[in-house]
Amino acid sequence: MAALLEAEGLTAGYGQTAVLHGIDFAVEERGVSALLGANGAGKTTTLRAVSGMVRTGGALRLAGDRIDGLATEEIARRGVAHVPDGRGTFMELTVEENMRLGAYTRRDKAGVEADFERVFGYFPRLKQRFKQQAGTLSGGEQQMLAISRALVLRPRLLLLDEPSFGLAPLVVQEIFSIMRRIREEQGVSILLVEQNASLALDFADRAYLLETGRIVVSGPAADIRQDESIRRSYLGY
Repeated sequence: MAALLEAEGLTAGYGQTAVLHGIDFAVEERGVSALLGANGAGKTTTLRAVSGMVRTGGALRLAGDRIDGLATEEIARRGVAHVPDGRGTFMELTVEENMRLGAYTRRDKAGVEADFERVFGYFPRLKQRFKQQAGTLSGGEQQMLAISRALVLRPRLLLLDEPSFGLAPLVVQEIFSIMRRIREEQGVSILLVEQNASLALDFADRAYLLETGRIVVSGPAADIRQDESIRRSYLGY
């Protein structure tokens, strides 16, 4: 299957500090690629680089077109939606207002309303809380809201940063089950950063293991999951 996103020799950093040192990775059409590694390895920076939020070098291609160097808003217009770590929820706004922010690049009001209903099919609790202040939601509901806000963009590629962080195991299972449905039914590709390596490898097609800004292991997720030496040396389980 063809790659939707391709990174070649990707570098990134903050000011004079380099974080990524020329990494290569890809996300296939309708596929899931996972970025694994310890805190500080460069996983979140990789997602920010794809979104145009940090200084980068090397090449980033979306469906064959270069997107490195583009503004974050233009990358979003091309179909890249980012669910950041910490969820990025605007606590003082309502669920509705948060979701409308996800549609800020769109001008088709009727299509946006239809997409709200489509998203509620995955997260019905948000429909019940549509007028409720986001800060009053549970952690799981806030994560659902963050994903919903991204889906209203109608993305081709979804960047997910630590979606399980701080959530109870049952809530995590529910969210990942819904993400499988979204992938299958909407054909969305996903680049996933996830501290829970076992969960990520079960969800992904391919995995890339980062260590201090370099990829040290890559391959099919199922192969990495079965490699005991990799799991013991790098993934801690």
